[in-house]
Amino acid sequence: MEMKNRSIVSIRDFSKDEIEQIVDKSLEVKSGKYSGALEGKVLATLFFEPSTRTRLSFEGAMVAMGGRVIGFADPNISSTKKGESLADTIKTVTGYCDVIVMRHHIEGAARLASQVASVPVINAGDGANQHPTQTFLDLVTIKEELGRLEELRVGLMGDLKYGRTVHSLAVALSHFHTNFVFISPPSLRMPADVKEELKEAGIKFHEVTEAEQSPEAMDVLYVTRIQKERFADFQEYEKVAGVYRLTPNSLSGPCKNAKIMHPLPRVDEISEEMDSSPNAIYFRQAHNGIPTRQTLLGLVTGAIQ
Repeated sequence: MEMKNRSIVSIRDFSKDEIEQIVDKSLEVKSGKYSGALEGKVLATLFFEPSTRTRLSFEGAMVAMGGRVIGFADPNISSTKKGESLADTIKTVTGYCDVIVMRHHIEGAARLASQVASVPVINAGDGANQHPTQTFLDLVTIKEELGRLEELRVGLMGDLKYGRTVHSLAVALSHFHTNFVFISPPSLRMPADVKEELKEAGIKFHEVTEAEQSPEAMDVLYVTRIQKERFADFQEYEKVAGVYRLTPNSLSGPCKNAKIMHPLPRVDEISEEMDSSPNAIYFRQAHNGIPTRQTLLGLVTGAIQ
């Protein structure tokens, strides 16, 4: 697999074979292979939108493999505050680094950045659109915990309308004959374009409002928070805030044996009591951000083959 100088903008840009190779390579990296591979490389992190796990795991991944990090986590200290265009920012920063990781609130910003950059651009989330590196670490976690990606029964619960993590994950898992259950309030259902894409791929899914309504037992229940920052109308947010809350007592029926995942941060949709459950794997999921992002950084810079 040749990925040197390739940007990572959308999970849709990757074939099933490429996805599988990246997942397997990430598990190799996690085992200790390729130590120090990023020595001499420089990562620029451009975060125009708040982030904790994604930004720190990218920075931690780079440093742990011998690389260096420059960048910002507050757009108010960048020249965009002075009116500089995103394209000009990217064209300038490419002269300072070997790879750019960018998060932006506008859908399509990562694609634009990749088109004007002379180094690879990795999308760390663009609005409600895509979050491909989160998807790769999710797939790494599923493969590690369940031993396979094929023919799983996966529930996606919460904000499916604005949740970029579930959009990317649904598209990625469509390569692996996944049966989906979409669990959300009617106002936050999975977007029509994603559902149409799944239909064209021959993927089955059911839409319900409660996890207990799932027609079959789930292997994975992927929970997302209701994203207040995506709502233009706060009253609309209040109508759905707190609609789901997963507790140990919730693990019954179709959820009984499901591995519980969450991209984090959580608000109140998963109780802290769940953290000690053997079903809960969301913190291990978060920690897989390091080896997965080390793999992606290594591949696009050519440091890992």
